Amino acid sequence: MTDSSSPPRRAIVIAVGSELLTPLRADTNSLFVTARLNELGIEVVAKLIVGDRRDDLAAAIRENLGRADLLVLTGGLGPTDDDVTRQAVSDALGLTLREDPAIVERIRARFARRGLEMPEVNRVQGQVLAGASVLANPNGTAPGQWIERAGRRVVLLPGPPREMQPMLVAALDERLAPLCGSARVYRRVIGIAGRTESEVEEVAQPIYSTWAAWAPPVSTSILAAPGQIELHLSVRTSSEDEGKVVLDRATAAMLPALGTDVFSDDGRSLEQVVGEMLRARFWRIATAESCTGGLVASRLTDVPGSSDYVERGVVCYSNLAKTELLGVSEESIRLHGAVSEEVGVAMAVGMRERAGVEVAVAVTGIAGPGGGSARKPVGTVVVAVAFPGGTRVRRFLFLGVRAQVKFQASQASLDMVRRAMEEFLPAPGA
Repeated sequence: MTDSSSPPRRAIVIAVGSELLTPLRADTNSLFVTARLNELGIEVVAKLIVGDRRDDLAAAIRENLGRADLLVLTGGLGPTDDDVTRQAVSDALGLTLREDPAIVERIRARFARRGLEMPEVNRVQGQVLAGASVLANPNGTAPGQWIERAGRRVVLLPGPPREMQPMLVAALDERLAPLCGSARVYRRVIGIAGRTESEVEEVAQPIYSTWAAWAPPVSTSILAAPGQIELHLSVRTSSEDEGKVVLDRATAAMLPALGTDVFSDDGRSLEQVVGEMLRARFWRIATAESCTGGLVASRLTDVPGSSDYVERGVVCYSNLAKTELLGVSEESIRLHGAVSEEVGVAMAVGMRERAGVEVAVAVTGIAGPGGGSARKPVGTVVVAVAFPGGTRVRRFLFLGVRAQVKFQASQASLDMVRRAMEEFLPAPGA
């Protein structure tokens, strides 16, 4: 067990709130907490979400405090009956709660500045656990609390990100950064398209399994994201230069095995990579989209500066739009169907000619939940690219609900553009 003068090495983050256990709200606080702790070389070994039940939260605190030397709780510090974090920590640690009049007066003054009278229910936010240090909250009414006990630390933070984030940064800078020395966790993300998670594992595992014996060792995890696989590398070291060298070495060992399926080795998204490739070649792009409804163009234009290379986009959802806007023949649609390689190529060629650009990408498909058939089930998508080297077209079958099919189709579209550009015209200096 560590003492209060030793930096924590293992942390667990508990997000509190029953709303986080529904499809309506996602826990984003733990991502910010993890990033800040990693910067100090503190490993987050678990994250969990607990609803607004005092007994459940107290049990989770007891269980996880024995697994880590730092426990960070976000949420549940409001003034209502379902804000139970203070009480649950009191139960779990056997600490009494007392009202701090100075905190109550600060809350009262905050309401007064807005011309309001403080509701009496807000007094509960002035309750402080015995032995806790109060963390100021200039952006809200609920102060945080910092507890050190038996070599372990428990931190209570408010749920709203605009309150939680500055409070956490200030607390870490003051209380942990001086103890942590120079050790930090450095990361690298390799993005891969066109392979499944198991295919990546089969190729990558014999390579990354040797990295555990390196000094310092490199940890590896494979994450399946929509339309891509991510290979996450991390190393803990006191030297940023050493971290870079080690991660460069690991990346160099991995890239040849994965080949052209790697679209990024520095965490850039596919739309960023495609945008930089277009800019480097002085090319412009136009999109012709049916089932994705403009998602490909939206992702391209999410990147700052994309006006350098995005010329236009057309959502041609109906067959009439395909013929009127892109010049696709009615006969081709009648013979082959709107979701076909022939129509996909015609859409891309028509878009390229009308826009006067170097590259055009077209996507047509069946996003569901209806509209499928035995020959063309829901999830069937055709992507075509027209560029100076000719055309490329491919049929995909994506799984998932409508939004998932649309995103995977947009990912495949961007990846086909990337591959076409790399095939026809390598990047300057490559």
